[in-house]
Amino acid sequence: MSDVATVIPEAERRAVGKFLRRMLPILVLMLLVNQMDRTNVGFVQDELRADVGVSATAYGLGAGLFFIGYALFEVPSNMWLERFGARVWLTRIMITWGLVIVAMCFIHNVWMFYGLRFLLGVAEAGFFPGVLLYFTQWLPDSSRGRASAIFLGGSATAYIVTGPITGALLELHGAGGIAGWRWMFALEGAFSILVGFIAGFFLVSRIQDAKWLTQEEKDALSEAVARDKEVRDRAPSVSRMKLIFHPQVAVLTAVFFAMALTGYAITFWLPSLVEEIGGLSPFQIGLLSAIPWICAVIAMYTMSHFTDRAPDRRPYLAIALVLSATGTFLATLGSPWFGLAALTLAAVGGKCAATLFWPMAQSGLDLKIAAPGLALVNSIGNLGGFVSPTLFGYLKDTTGSTNGGLYTLSTASVLAVLGVAFVRHTHRGERTGSGGGEIAAVTGKPVVGEAR
Repeated sequence: MSDVATVIPEAERRAVGKFLRRMLPILVLMLLVNQMDRTNVGFVQDELRADVGVSATAYGLGAGLFFIGYALFEVPSNMWLERFGARVWLTRIMITWGLVIVAMCFIHNVWMFYGLRFLLGVAEAGFFPGVLLYFTQWLPDSSRGRASAIFLGGSATAYIVTGPITGALLELHGAGGIAGWRWMFALEGAFSILVGFIAGFFLVSRIQDAKWLTQEEKDALSEAVARDKEVRDRAPSVSRMKLIFHPQVAVLTAVFFAMALTGYAITFWLPSLVEEIGGLSPFQIGLLSAIPWICAVIAMYTMSHFTDRAPDRRPYLAIALVLSATGTFLATLGSPWFGLAALTLAAVGGKCAATLFWPMAQSGLDLKIAAPGLALVNSIGNLGGFVSPTLFGYLKDTTGSTNGGLYTLSTASVLAVLGVAFVRHTHRGERTGSGGGEIAAVTGKPVVGEAR
């Protein structure tokens, strides 16, 4: 990579810098709002039960239905982005999901809750991979890793700010005779719509349409992107059915599914677990809910610093999964404060595991199946986002406790540790070509990051 960097034309370097300065801030803001809008329902579980009659089972199912709508429309959405361009399609995605969030403030029965959560998944489908596809249309392989890392930082930040912001909005309860959760949905949805319209003025679909690039910069950047596209177009196609039964793809999918179970369970149920402490305002609950994610993000970046040059990431991934299993198990013991500390440990393990998983998965697959293989791992593994909240809700209603769900998460993480032992290990330098960049480019998924 360093050899390639030394021959990058100056005009291309300037063009990339301008793109990062002008486009990335609005894209990061869009991602931050995206994460907030998909997870804010975790802070109003009790309110939905009291005002609408949404039981724990119904809440878990509704939270999970988002991922069904998302999975069904993710690929078509990316196809439409290529047809209509990023400016039109990414703006459409954001405005549409904002409208759905606003509509959620009018929920008056369980079926509306189900339908709107499903529609939110449909509306958001394709946003994250769409942005990464947008990067392939604007940035050569040598620059996409930096852009993806900055973009992913928005996702990490979202976990931290969602709690305090949502908690503060819930403090509006009673203003104008309107419940706080309705204010929360209305205002966060309206902000999403506003950001969507603003994005429409900033985003540029095609390099040649960018008025802030000189013609020399446009030509240099277009040539670099075209060269990378030519390499991607030569990649062989592999049927999805064959990939499903590929041993390495199956193992990676199972490990990632277990990771997604824990990640989304914590995301959707953490606020209600924090609320069990008692005597807390919605804003205080939001602040405390941010603590596990602050610790997780710090640990994630600290671990990546030490493991980026490690000859084998598997031991580190196993340790992270053990931490996750330990945290979810300990959360069943002791006081709610002890449970918060335990879930912090679980979040640390989960985030670190996500950071380690994708580069390990990329290096463990043969280059000819890496791109479609990782796309399949991501799409099937993310169904954990449907299973875990649904399971938690059912167990909460039938047993009166979430302990059964936490035991399930611990078991899944332990089984994932066993699965890691079967993941193929490839020593650094054995794979040739622009493997990592190609995977990110073709799948629209980062090779370093987290579940989406």
